[in-house]
Amino acid sequence: MRRRWFRLVALGVFVAMAIAGSVHFLAGRDDRSWPADGRFPVDALSDELTRLVPAGLPGDCRRDPAQVPPPPSPDGRTANDLHTCGSRIYDASGQEVLLTGVNWFGLETGTYAPHGLWARNWRTVLDQIAGLGYNTIRLPFSNEALDPGRQVNGINFALNPDLQGLSSLQVLDLLIAGARERGLRVVLDRHRPTAAGQSALWYTDEVPEERWIADWRMLAARYRGNDTVVGFDLHNEPRGEATWGTGDPRTDWRLAAERAGNAVLEVNPHLLIFVEGVERHQGDWFWWGGELRGVREAPVRLAVPNRVVYSPHDYGPSVYEQGWFQDREFPANLPDVWTRRWGYLAREGIAPVVVGEFGGRSVGDDRDGQWQRTLLAYLRKRGIGYLAWSLNPNSGDTGGILADDWQRVVQEKQEVYRQGLAGPIGLGAGGTFGRAPSRLAVRFRQLETATTSNTISFAFEIVNDGPDPLDLHRLEMRYWYTAGDLKGRTQIASVDWAAIGDGQVKLVLVATTQGRQDHYLRVRFGEGVIEPYQTSGKVQVRFHRSDWSNYQQDNDYSFAGELPRDGQLVAWNRVTLYLDGRLVSGQEPPGAATDGETG
Repeated sequence: MRRRWFRLVALGVFVAMAIAGSVHFLAGRDDRSWPADGRFPVDALSDELTRLVPAGLPGDCRRDPAQVPPPPSPDGRTANDLHTCGSRIYDASGQEVLLTGVNWFGLETGTYAPHGLWARNWRTVLDQIAGLGYNTIRLPFSNEALDPGRQVNGINFALNPDLQGLSSLQVLDLLIAGARERGLRVVLDRHRPTAAGQSALWYTDEVPEERWIADWRMLAARYRGNDTVVGFDLHNEPRGEATWGTGDPRTDWRLAAERAGNAVLEVNPHLLIFVEGVERHQGDWFWWGGELRGVREAPVRLAVPNRVVYSPHDYGPSVYEQGWFQDREFPANLPDVWTRRWGYLAREGIAPVVVGEFGGRSVGDDRDGQWQRTLLAYLRKRGIGYLAWSLNPNSGDTGGILADDWQRVVQEKQEVYRQGLAGPIGLGAGGTFGRAPSRLAVRFRQLETATTSNTISFAFEIVNDGPDPLDLHRLEMRYWYTAGDLKGRTQIASVDWAAIGDGQVKLVLVATTQGRQDHYLRVRFGEGVIEPYQTSGKVQVRFHRSDWSNYQQDNDYSFAGELPRDGQLVAWNRVTLYLDGRLVSGQEPPGAATDGETG
């Protein structure tokens, strides 16, 4: 606190000196650096004052002035919701945060799921995003993707078995849960009304305004209490007929944003409302969604204060050859272009700005690279957040942070982006950022389901739900049962089939006295690994008495009967799994055990 007050006093001295004429301010563009003669730039002073004392607001809004009690969270962790204060975003404790993230698109397209899942597991993508240092993901979607039962496609289910049979909305749930486990934040972006394409206005014949607002309210209720979802980007890239501040309910995007924003906040008052710009202002054309000069006279007004974030889009000459790219002073002219259109909102403390999209293939010395590096320097200097377009390599005019194989990182681009990255906004479920807790589980199916049978048989697979490969020989699985009075008979166990090879599965029948069970089948493994977020593959085993007499299976602790009826492997907590001898999945029969191998 002392340092903060010292800085404020020092700035006051600078202001006084400036008034007295002792400090000569530099006129001109606001992206100039400190000059050699030591003169203090006026915009450096302005930016610093804005950061320390948000303009135009009474009192200290670093703690949320709305004072809305947090609802219960999905996992019992205290919510850390965000709010705005002047040109900055703060968390619930009053700490400033900066959203620096990446777009991962696909939910808005005909796959109704994020792209790239034909090439890799969805959890590894989240791991990589966090590992690269991004703290936020913008997830575009279409209203069509929210239709009940809308099935996903374009997914390699061998790599993503947990997504098979899910709707698009259920996949979105999993993505948000996965982001939460890693401490990532999510901005949801209504990118298209249908998978067919984007729309200039927020409504179309297929998706009228009523549906647009109803879908946002549904999502607001669905993720209420989940501070992973920090904001809703109401409509992607208003353009064409879209106006700002004209009062025409058919075209005035500012009024539509107020209607939708207030409807959302009525359901979930903890969300940030991201509002993009339009395409033109008083006959002057800019990027789709990028023009925000109208905010000065007609800001977005919401019933819950401190919730608006303005989110322009900006692109380079490889996307479209705008006039300012032809300026003789390019790229030195660019900061003026941005400040006039949207940068003034942050500079004057009107509201926070998070650039919702920008990107290009080049970060080199060509014109596109110069534009992109100048933009990132501009954002970094002013503490403005950004969401890069895109993680995906299949963005035709910009490329991605990932290479075409969806695995490798385009290092030269990532290095430029990395320089502006902020720290984590929160921690994951395991108390660290970027790493979900590792979990092991068994998926199971009873094959012989009759309660009386001369054979006990079942199929299973071991799931490695974690970011590290797992050596199979460290694992042991147990199936608990009652053999009854064997009367000198032996028991014989065998492997019917195993994806990892029959010879890699070792079966031993073990006598025990635990929880009314007198035996368990111990399953161990030889060489091999289970890759991150993958399974061992299916293993099918059986055992029987030497004379083929019957077992009474309904006495068996691990017997699952006809669960499930659809023939799928499912979680079953009455088979147990051990890692290095420690129980990691399932529940043992109650009671202490005394074990001994049997034949």
